[in-house]
Amino acid sequence: MKKVITGLVVLFLMIVLASLFFLDSNKNKDSKLEKVRLAEVAHTIFYAPQYAALSQGFFEEEGLDIELTLASGADKVTAAVLSGDVDIGFCGSEATIYVYNGGEKDYLKTFAQLTQRDGTFLVSREKIDNFTLEDLKGKTIIGGRQGGMPEMTFEWALRQNGIDPKSDVNIDTSVAFAAMSGAFIGGQGDFVTLFELNARKRSHFSQK
Repeated sequence: MKKVITGLVVLFLMIVLASLFFLDSNKNKDSKLEKVRLAEVAHTIFYAPQYAALSQGFFEEEGLDIELTLASGADKVTAAVLSGDVDIGFCGSEATIYVYNGGEKDYLKTFAQLTQRDGTFLVSREKIDNFTLEDLKGKTIIGGRQGGMPEMTFEWALRQNGIDPKSDVNIDTSVAFAAMSGAFIGGQGDFVTLFELNARKRSHFSQK
């Protein structure tokens, strides 16, 4: 009987010690991860590879602990990086130019290209069969912040198709990036440029 009790006690102690060793190993493993604070300009399907890597633990495998936050708009991302609240920001490269031209000594640096195309969609209030950009003439479009990458890209696309963004259409740049979808749903503008997944909330859209 004593041998049985002794055996059970030894087995229990072995389980406790193994558990402590396992917890300590995980703690040491986690402590070796380098924390990177990242701010993204929009929560969009164009960043799907990043979300997949986060959910599958690929960053941890490379020794990185990613803290992801949403800072709607390049101006908000830029402010977060300059203040030291985040280490890296995902936004249009125009932000680095504005900061540099503003005389900031500790200016931002663009070091990677994430996409090769603008990630916004042109969303209409009403369904338009056989839509062309000519349908925009005389209309009001909520285009985003003046000088922002989505708004500048939209103007470029219009010019490429023979439409003068200054005289042929009315591009509203008064609405903040985070408020564009809400303003459009509230009745402002005939069209709006939106990132996915906000664009999906509207049933009729044409890709820019």
